[in-house]
Amino acid sequence: MAHNHDTNQVSLTKLIFTIILNLIITAAQIVGGIISGSLALISDAIHNLSDSVSVILAWLAQVLSRKPTTLKSTFGYKRAEILAAFFNSIALIVISIYLIYEAINRLLHPEPVDPKWMFWLGLLGLVANGISVLVLEREKNKNINIKAAYLHLLGDALTSLAVIVGAVLIWLYNVVWVDALVTILIGIYLLVHTWKLLKESVTILMQMAPADIDIQQIKTRLMQIEGLRNVHHIHVWNLTDKLLHFECHLNLENDLHVSETGFICSKIRKILHDEFDVEHVTLQFEFGGKNGVGCDC
Repeated sequence: MAHNHDTNQVSLTKLIFTIILNLIITAAQIVGGIISGSLALISDAIHNLSDSVSVILAWLAQVLSRKPTTLKSTFGYKRAEILAAFFNSIALIVISIYLIYEAINRLLHPEPVDPKWMFWLGLLGLVANGISVLVLEREKNKNINIKAAYLHLLGDALTSLAVIVGAVLIWLYNVVWVDALVTILIGIYLLVHTWKLLKESVTILMQMAPADIDIQQIKTRLMQIEGLRNVHHIHVWNLTDKLLHFECHLNLENDLHVSETGFICSKIRKILHDEFDVEHVTLQFEFGGKNGVGCDC
């Protein structure tokens, strides 16, 4: 069955609460990282800051997506969510690469680290991000932008946990290099998960067919409908990560009146909706002409 496309149900109040909470923990961790000399704590703070920006973009995107359509913007501003996810992904990739670079330098040139600051601020980050994750738990699957914010916050909770483990090891065994190792692991984690998000947002912005949609399978299925000579000029794309559009040209076996194509049209819409989760369908009926993709319209 179709997805629920009502992104207006996402709570703006929850997003604002998460933004404030993350900005507070970011400021605390940056100060603590500078005082303690912990690169891992600063990297966690930067991750927190990127999460704050992510949630801010999610909030702005939600506000824009609720604006009504106009004659100038016939689709409204729903793709603001995808743009937000795209820019956030690029920023996170740059940050991740920088963190890994700095961590490698720290491995080559170790510096003293105060594990107490690392531990307590890492614990604070774990609690704050844990609360944020719980706040957005019910909202996470409503669109790609909220999902991105949720995953970043979940990832930040895990990196805070890594900071705590690193602090304990430094505290008990004085293995200072653990700080840089934790930073590298955080950077790699961010790269892997952000790359997936970037690919998904680019696919939508470039209006590519979704990875789980087989256009040949759709064509084969539609050709089983009686009265069709061929199906061509097929286009499938996402307006948002939840809203799938489909259009095609249908060459008829017989020269039917417009009123007589209603049955075929209804059948196609039902197949696309029930079997391929397509919500918006545009069909153009034709008779005669060529049988291939380049047939006359």
